[in-house]
Amino acid sequence: MWHDFIRKAFGISETILFGNSLVDWVVAALLVAGIWTLLWLLRQLIASRYRRYLGEGHPTAVRLFAYLIGHTKQFLFMALALYAAEEFLTFPPRVHTLSGNVIVILLLLQVGIWAGRTLQFYLEIKQVRNMGSGHEVTSSFGIIKFVSMVLIWSLVTLVALDNLGVNITALLAGLGVGGVAVALALQNVLGDLFASLAIALDKPFVVGDSLVIDTCIGKVERIGIKTTRLRSESGEQIILSNADILKSRVRNFGPSEERRALLTLNVDRDTHIDTLREIPLLVEAVVRAQSHARFERCHLKILSDWAFQYEISFFTRDAAARPILDLQQAVNLGILEAFRDRGIKIAMQSQRLVFAPDAAAPAGGAAND
Repeated sequence: MWHDFIRKAFGISETILFGNSLVDWVVAALLVAGIWTLLWLLRQLIASRYRRYLGEGHPTAVRLFAYLIGHTKQFLFMALALYAAEEFLTFPPRVHTLSGNVIVILLLLQVGIWAGRTLQFYLEIKQVRNMGSGHEVTSSFGIIKFVSMVLIWSLVTLVALDNLGVNITALLAGLGVGGVAVALALQNVLGDLFASLAIALDKPFVVGDSLVIDTCIGKVERIGIKTTRLRSESGEQIILSNADILKSRVRNFGPSEERRALLTLNVDRDTHIDTLREIPLLVEAVVRAQSHARFERCHLKILSDWAFQYEISFFTRDAAARPILDLQQAVNLGILEAFRDRGIKIAMQSQRLVFAPDAAAPAGGAAND
């Protein structure tokens, strides 16, 4: 009935083209156009409806669904339309197999895109949370994304080859043997790659942290796949292998909420005992007068032969707002000012040089014959 209606409506003859009548070709073309248009309109409708759910405050599953709908490609619609149109057409087995392989590959491509977008969606959520907690967005997410995307598309490629009739068991065996040789040749590069992945997952430091690695001191500028780059205080860039970093003892001052300053104060030995008792209270008042400072202690620690040595310990509560060296300088100036107002002298270690007479010099002149 459909064939007679279409033949009369379009005036199509019973001509056979590639094993199918013109009516069958017209029906298949209309079906492809109809299914593709229907799916495209459905995607636009769902995307417009769920676009308002992409923001924060909505369930993660709903946001992910809207995100994936927005990244659904049109070749998926074409693959589904071609699959439905094949029911109205008769092809030779070879052509039918070829079209089936094309459809499967298009479907696998869309699955790979969905998997990659899902990974990116959750990484973006993690980045937003890190920014909200005060940490800078790091390149660690780029490392995780790179490794994960390699795994996703490798799996998609293997599934596609399996559907194309390739014996992936033999292929995997060959890749395994070749992979051992490549791994031996690139063991240093692979070691740095896995070290970067360990840094990305464990997060011993992030971009912006101040690190002390053995004799290297600097702020993290970039965490790459093979190397991590620091910017030293003197301005030069320090490039370190990720594998070497994991083997080293790393001191990270980035996540510290407080930084400690430890000072030694030498007071003149002629200072009166009552003044010596007053010095800890005087130092405490100077430290507490500074913003972002927390006083810990001030003790008379050492009685040396040239000075009374006090040890002072205090913290900066916000190293970002008040660097420790700035705070230490302010405390030193405050102590100097307070000591001058009270007439307290700071001891200066001096050296005394004693010259002995030369014992080898002769007592008198030489006798002449």
